[in-house]
Amino acid sequence: MAKQTAPNGSRGTAAAEKSGSATVATVERAADVLMYFVEAQTSELGVTEIADGLGLSKAAVHRVLSSLRGRDLIELNSSSRRYSLGVGAMRLGLAYLDRIDIRRAAHPELVELSRGTSETATLSVRTGHTRAYVDQVTPDREVIMSVGLGESFPLHAGASSKAFLAFLTEEQIEDYIASHPLEALTSETITDADDLRAELAAIRQQGWARSEAERKGGAASVAAPVFDHTGAPVAVVSVCGPLERFSAEFDACRDALLATTATLSQRMGWSAGS
Repeated sequence: MAKQTAPNGSRGTAAAEKSGSATVATVERAADVLMYFVEAQTSELGVTEIADGLGLSKAAVHRVLSSLRGRDLIELNSSSRRYSLGVGAMRLGLAYLDRIDIRRAAHPELVELSRGTSETATLSVRTGHTRAYVDQVTPDREVIMSVGLGESFPLHAGASSKAFLAFLTEEQIEDYIASHPLEALTSETITDADDLRAELAAIRQQGWARSEAERKGGAASVAAPVFDHTGAPVAVVSVCGPLERFSAEFDACRDALLATTATLSQRMGWSAGS
């Protein structure tokens, strides 16, 4: 009996393993398709574009898209027959953002900062060699600056980016400079490594970073880091507005910003002796 049962059991195990591998592959394809939408330069994609970009068959892509549509992660434009991220994807993103403690802690402070400066207050977090806005509060006035939440930016361009880069370790700073071309996002972006090092040293000394049209033409900002209990920057807060009026407001915006980041840093466990 044992000799007859063992082969059957082996066949069952092999079948289960094969089924498990197929399931993993299906999940990986679905994740690849979702991330392809995230990284695409357009909001809508066709089956052929996705298949060519990921090296998959159109039939496989169609199956994945159909499955994702069933969970509202993907939507189909019935007119163009092209696909875009759905409301389910938005819910996933918002759920992730809501679980970032610094975002919950910072939002009331952003409200007060925007109200006090009459300019847009933003919060950024870092992922490796990029950073992204995860929250913003805009003022009630006719002409304002607004940022795109979730979009990644390099660490050498703009006040929020430089406020992160300046307070990383020297090893991390040099690794960034060595491994990333200092590409110009505007004509004002710092693209020389020595100039960037000098700028970062000044930012560390004064505790804040300033930008005038470095990341986006016509925009100006001042930014400062929020530190955790180890003294590492866990987020950056900025105040930004149209370049033509920001110069006159700069000192007041900087002072209000530094009061805000000091409060948030204390909540994250930072102290002068950290």
